[in-house]
Amino acid sequence: MKNVKSILLAFLLFVPFLYACQEKTDVVESGTYQGVIDEVEAEKSEIYVKTEDDKRLELYFNESTELTQNGQTVNFDQLREGGRVEVEVEKVGNRLEPRAVRILE
Repeated sequence: MKNVKSILLAFLLFVPFLYACQEKTDVVESGTYQGVIDEVEAEKSEIYVKTEDDKRLELYFNESTELTQNGQTVNFDQLREGGRVEVEVEKVGNRLEPRAVRILE
């Protein structure tokens, strides 16, 4: 019983730490934005883009998201942290749907 209490206490102390580590993301109006990829989560087909006006956009790719470089369609694995992109997003409620992502470099 003592072990269970210790584990529960450790878990309760750890949970706020997890929330503090998460970076805030922003929801912007529908439109086109340029920025730098600051995180790529390939297993979720997700990227985070830091825009020129210091917003952080969370973008989950879907089957209709167009990903291009120099006018050619490319695969998701071409996205790199630190890479410059232009994203066209549509605001749907409190989330952003990426319509098009263009790799600029």
